[in-house]
Amino acid sequence: MTTASSSTREPAAAGSLSGLRVIDASRVLGGPYCAQILGDHGAEVIKIEPPQGDETRAWGPPFQGDAASYFLGLNRNKKCIAIDLSLPAGRELLLELLASADVFIENFKTGTLERWGIGCDVLQERFPSLVHCRVSGFGADGPYGGRPGYDAVIQALCGLMSVNGEKGGEPLRMGIPVVDMVTGLNAALGILMALQERQRSGRGQFVEAALYDCGISLMHPHLPNHYLGGKVPAPSGNAHPNITPYDTYATASQPLFLAVGNNRQFERLCGELGKPELAGDERFATNAARGANRSALKEEIEALLASHEADEISQRLIAAGVPCGPVRSIDAVVADPHTAAREMIVDIGDYRGTGSPIKLSRTPATYRQRPPAFAEHTDEILRARGISIEQYADAVPRTRKPD
Repeated sequence: MTTASSSTREPAAAGSLSGLRVIDASRVLGGPYCAQILGDHGAEVIKIEPPQGDETRAWGPPFQGDAASYFLGLNRNKKCIAIDLSLPAGRELLLELLASADVFIENFKTGTLERWGIGCDVLQERFPSLVHCRVSGFGADGPYGGRPGYDAVIQALCGLMSVNGEKGGEPLRMGIPVVDMVTGLNAALGILMALQERQRSGRGQFVEAALYDCGISLMHPHLPNHYLGGKVPAPSGNAHPNITPYDTYATASQPLFLAVGNNRQFERLCGELGKPELAGDERFATNAARGANRSALKEEIEALLASHEADEISQRLIAAGVPCGPVRSIDAVVADPHTAAREMIVDIGDYRGTGSPIKLSRTPATYRQRPPAFAEHTDEILRARGISIEQYADAVPRTRKPD
């Protein structure tokens, strides 16, 4: 399988964010994912870990060395130093690092930086061009302000679980940390907006990406439907609330997902399945009619698909202009030659990761460094900035301390 590799693929040019200096003091998912996005596109990212390390280093198995796969998936293209920020010397060292940085990413609990005397106002006054990004659970204000945030809790509170699950079943957590991931994306987007504005004003600003806000932003089309019609949605399995047929359908092998968005596609579906007259049935002639009779339509479609293998019929339908795809497992996705062609698998030595989905023609993402070991680059980071290693020796642990 062909993969993008730091040893086999050299970039045509420096990354689009080359020259940008980022201090990543965040942990777990949203903040580290944001920083990895910036690092993949050329930014110099320094990851600051507490003496106990980023807790995701222990979120395994599986492990590679002392790092869990969870950590490895979020911390590529970063150099690492551990700093004990509970010590005055540690906070002084952080300020030394921020003096030459463009971006500061953190997800400390609300009030922590203020308690240390280095809150947002202090940082903005001391480093007026710094873009300070905070990933938080609920933001600092409002009735829930300052609460810690966890992906599954946000899924519950923001209604995501209420629309996920089998029809008639209980609400269900989504199988990926979707809120954390989209919060990381929004944090990266906010940082880039602030950097763009800095070109005009010369000033940095505070960027906040809250899980609660991001969870609510994902509720499309359910929120627009509710705004207009007042209906409170419930789990509907794989079916779309507005479009039919847009669901999984049984075949002779694995399920097939059909995403039929208009009448023309529906006519082609019926023709390819050998029953063109179905498109003229008044129960199914329009999307509104199909939605009102979705159960009957599903029975008709599954009866026609019963003699077809999912892979075979999906190729025929796609060639005919009907959007669809077989429901596949993770190993099939990794083995797919299109995954390799899109450079979505990254190999750096014995590290394997997921490539960047952001494609730039002249300055593509590059994969220069595998995820770091704990405190791996302490000496390199300090020497490059002319900072005395001996002066801060007590504040920079070299091995992880137990929780």
